[in-house]
Amino acid sequence: MESGAFVRSVNIGVATPAEFSEPGVTGIDKRPVTGSLEVTVPVQGSGLAGDAICDLRHHGGPEQAVYAYAQEDLAYWAAELGRELRPGQFGENLTTEGLDVNGALIGERWLVGGTLLLEVSVPRIPCRTFADWLDERGWVKRFTQRALPGAYLRVLREGPVCAGDPVRVVRRPGHGLDVATVFRALTAEPQLLHRLVDVAELPAATRERAARRLAERAAAS
Repeated sequence: MESGAFVRSVNIGVATPAEFSEPGVTGIDKRPVTGSLEVTVPVQGSGLAGDAICDLRHHGGPEQAVYAYAQEDLAYWAAELGRELRPGQFGENLTTEGLDVNGALIGERWLVGGTLLLEVSVPRIPCRTFADWLDERGWVKRFTQRALPGAYLRVLREGPVCAGDPVRVVRRPGHGLDVATVFRALTAEPQLLHRLVDVAELPAATRERAARRLAERAAAS
């Protein structure tokens, strides 16, 4: 269990015109909010009330209801890039503190506050919108190489969230597959793909993608 972990900031975005986004609008510019927000299981889009997700083909829905990124990792990137990075700058809904988000196991469950129950689903994969939003040369490659992707979460039990809420890890599966390893397998280290195919807590689409790529690699060897 994590000791002293908490939500540093709750962040939501509004739909804003952007030439670099496929739909022509984006909600990646998440801003901290005050007070409490309800988190629900979304059919599509975000699980946070009032949060805009514009590219519904690639983002949002039950498996990507909430995106969490650690303040410690934001601080790392701020130092690397030589610029300030505020909570929400990476498009995250929850900026956490004291929680190893990238070391979280797939299927790990977080009790946030007293009611909200979230489950770690998949890592974030960087896209063109993220790269253009950060406006850093070679950003996707750099982000991929460092493998600090942050985690998408499912909503298992709906409830409110606000800055300062404690986060308790209440379940850790025994398979040992963490967010960073899944990210590395799906991006720069395909030799790790075999670790993904039998982890039931991963979304079926992710397991199928891993199996398909394994088959392609086997056929090419």
